[in-house]
Amino acid sequence: MSDGPIAALIREKLTTGLSPVALEVVDDSWKHAGHHHEGGIDAQDGGETHFQLRIVSEHFADQNRVQRHRTVNGLLKAELAASVHALSIIALTPAEANAI
Repeated sequence: MSDGPIAALIREKLTTGLSPVALEVVDDSWKHAGHHHEGGIDAQDGGETHFQLRIVSEHFADQNRVQRHRTVNGLLKAELAASVHALSIIALTPAEANAI
């Protein structure tokens, strides 16, 4: 399955900003169909409003969990201010990902 335009933009921004060794962008909007969000957005399959991210990057080496989330949120500031309603983030270093 290919990314929708917002998922593709998220992938592009995170790839450019963090050079991840692994990146998963999952659109979970279909799980929230019928929920109303600010601005009257109704989540639908393909609505690109709810995402799960799993990103593995050396960039996170000296950051705690809150700093990692702030880094990701900062890169996606425009999307979070517009169409993205919810973002679940798992941000790991390569060493942490290999330990799992």
